[in-house]
Amino acid sequence: MTRSDNPYRDDRGNKDRSITKAGGGTIDNPEGGGSALPAPGGPFLAAEGMTGGYGAADILHDCTLTVEKGQIAVIVGPNGAGKSTAMKAVFGMLRLRGGHVRLDGEDITHLSPQDRVAKGMGFVPQTNNVFPSMSVEENLEMGAFLRRDDFRATMEQVFDLFPILKDKRRQPAGELSGGQRQQVAVGRALMTQPKLLMLDEPTAGVSPIVMDELFDRIIEVARTGISILMVEQNARQALEIADKGYVLVQGANRYTDTGAALLADPDVRRTFLGG
Repeated sequence: MTRSDNPYRDDRGNKDRSITKAGGGTIDNPEGGGSALPAPGGPFLAAEGMTGGYGAADILHDCTLTVEKGQIAVIVGPNGAGKSTAMKAVFGMLRLRGGHVRLDGEDITHLSPQDRVAKGMGFVPQTNNVFPSMSVEENLEMGAFLRRDDFRATMEQVFDLFPILKDKRRQPAGELSGGQRQQVAVGRALMTQPKLLMLDEPTAGVSPIVMDELFDRIIEVARTGISILMVEQNARQALEIADKGYVLVQGANRYTDTGAALLADPDVRRTFLGG
């Protein structure tokens, strides 16, 4: 096995799969980094031909996003490109006028966001993603609101992933730093034991050091077999960890390829990555 010169791609994360739902994503080659397996019968997430918007105006135009099990897919593009709108459409927060969304082969196009959580989706919005007056532990408990089993083991797994949260478990989330609040938000989504985790600009407003730490943790989550769909403003850094990248422009797919291929594409680099 050859190792790449990209440290993000070698030895992806840990090998603990217990944070996923039973029957969720698996990785057949635990020693290799970055290889995701197609779901039987098609991609694990298939959001195809999405067209829709707010009111009478369409923001998405025949937009397609697919993610395999255990894969990191990143959506980048200029401001106003429809990146967050595409995420909301996948999660059921935007009614589509065209297209469909399938998760693990099941058509969920008409399900509510809560029903999609029950099917295995977890969504972390960019802002207002913690309960500031509640403790870190209480925030995580809120993430398990649909569960009827003992979720304490999952909480310990979240604390293993984000050790600072265990230290601050009794502290109100509103008193944490921006990066720590993002960890709480991701941890709360993981409490649902998602098969697909969606992150809307998880590194917005954090320092470069914190950004690198969050990306490391995202890689570890994907390493458990959870699929990741992420919108990210730090396009170059995000594509470095991406198995698949989507460049959206005016709500439509402009470029789709592996993260490495998009980083190497001169048109993408010149137009969207600053050269």
